[in-house]
Amino acid sequence: MSKEQKYTKGFVTSEDGTKIGYRQMGSGPGLILLHGGISSSQYFMKLGTALSDEFTVYIPDRRGRGLSGPFGDNYGLQREVEDLDALLKKTDAHYLFGGSSGGLISLQASLTLSDIQKIALYEPLVYVNKSEMDKFNAAVQHFDKELSEGKKITAMVDITKSDGHPTGAFYKLPDFIMKIFFKLVLEADERMVKGDDVTIEDLMPTLKFDVQLVNETEGKLENFKGVSAEVLLLSGSKTKSNILLQNTLDTLNNLLPHVKRMELEGLDHDSAQNYGKPEIVAQELKRFFK
Repeated sequence: MSKEQKYTKGFVTSEDGTKIGYRQMGSGPGLILLHGGISSSQYFMKLGTALSDEFTVYIPDRRGRGLSGPFGDNYGLQREVEDLDALLKKTDAHYLFGGSSGGLISLQASLTLSDIQKIALYEPLVYVNKSEMDKFNAAVQHFDKELSEGKKITAMVDITKSDGHPTGAFYKLPDFIMKIFFKLVLEADERMVKGDDVTIEDLMPTLKFDVQLVNETEGKLENFKGVSAEVLLLSGSKTKSNILLQNTLDTLNNLLPHVKRMELEGLDHDSAQNYGKPEIVAQELKRFFK
């Protein structure tokens, strides 16, 4: 790991006794970065490094991944909020950044945790449109079934090509080409993962739990009118074709009382992560969390 990406590790204990581990770097006001689906703290290391000159950055592995304990019984939004509450109390942080389902958790937590003052959300997902969510749920159930049958490469191809994903040349490639690509990706990932990092293969089964969180918001969107924190709602121009994400962005922009919406040119759903353009995201976060 390069010098600028060194970190220390810490742990907190959530209300149900589950250990939640996190990476820490930098100095300044506390800022917690919450990852989304098929992800873990390792994927926010470049973003964390870019922010560490102005903030003390905390990047937890959400439960079921990496440094943290298992999903446990009665998993849901409440468990995630309890995990975040434990981290907030330990760190005295007041700022949150959440990507995808990490954004949903940040919003939900802000309804009850008064320590949260500012939240930046990158393309969060909530339950807005039943027909679109039905398609998404079906795709994830199919993905999970294929994983259980040992068809991990096929599962990756099918979820990539499912409804709701952005258009582009890559998504139109023949299945056999995509299978070769994903096979190489998994093999390279297996070789590269070291230390506290987690393989993609180990993260893939966690997707169903993130979708469970989204489904919990069905019929409860009005609750988000009670978010008192300032909110920055970020999205990338390359995900305009994703109906699920655009529905969420439009809905939250209308519901949240203290919100600023911003679209970043040339970015996609994964741009906050290491393999995206995290430096661009970091610039906007620095402006917002001043």
